Amino acid sequence: MRRWGTSLAAIVLAGAGLAVTAGTAEAAQATGAGTAAACATGWGSGEKTAPSGNAKPLENIRTGQHECFDRMVFDVKGATAADRVRFDVRYVDALYQDGSGDPIAVNGGAILDIRVGAPSYDYESGHSTYPGKARQPLPGVNVSGYQTFRDTRYGASFEGDTQVGLGVRARLPFRVFQSDGKVIVDVAHSWTAAR
Repeated sequence: MRRWGTSLAAIVLAGAGLAVTAGTAEAAQATGAGTAAACATGWGSGEKTAPSGNAKPLENIRTGQHECFDRMVFDVKGATAADRVRFDVRYVDALYQDGSGDPIAVNGGAILDIRVGAPSYDYESGHSTYPGKARQPLPGVNVSGYQTFRDTRYGASFEGDTQVGLGVRARLPFRVFQSDGKVIVDVAHSWTAAR
């Protein structure tokens, strides 16, 4: 009888150890620990557009770093999730300022020409809503140390669109989407699926 009790205790302990190991493996997979977690990079590098939408003033442009991509966010003043904002984002060989056609130098291995249907001024009052200066870096934005972003340049606000030149490390996949009155541009860190 004593042997049976010892054997039963050993089986119970072994089962508990397997359960803990299985739980730890599942947690590691969920958090990406010990494995290369996948980054979505199937966005492609072709132009992305939303041809129509409401024109509301641009309030701010900001950037952030994420595990798989660098992000630029255009905050559109007074826009809600129901408001669609026009945009056109594409790689170009050189950036030319809307209206004047003047060239704008942008550092990096590739240039994204970003146009968002949100002027940097209020239509009714005529007052400026965003302090960008033509051919200058975006105010308050510092992309030094970013994995993908290299430079930012304010183009112009012309005929209801605001233009920004984004210098990136290389021609990499990017996506553009809208969320709660924001236009968001993500540029992947690489073409491969692993971090």
